[in-house]
Amino acid sequence: MNIQHFEKNFRFSGRELPTIARKIGKIATYCKRVKDASSSIRVEVERQKTKKERDQIMVTVTVELPEKVLRAESRKPDVIEAIDRCIEKLEPQLKRYKEKWSGKANARKAERTKK
Repeated sequence: MNIQHFEKNFRFSGRELPTIARKIGKIATYCKRVKDASSSIRVEVERQKTKKERDQIMVTVTVELPEKVLRAESRKPDVIEAIDRCIEKLEPQLKRYKEKWSGKANARKAERTKK
């Protein structure tokens, strides 16, 4: 699993980076293909000047898998909260991907077509 992080108008503190890496690593529990060398995870954090202070930090998480690219975006006042929300958004996407591309799902389809 290859994790890349990019920052724009923002700097991670010393305690935030390991916490974010741990939270992003939990994505791999949903689908084994996330752990492959052919997949990568990209985390982009950007601070923007907005009228609403709660929307200043925008986090985008992109998961590149074989045959599919999954993406989630969130705006929150804190980076950790935004990462948590992105993971919540990615969880159902990863489950659908796993069902579609896992061997069990394809075996069930083949079994149904035989009948």
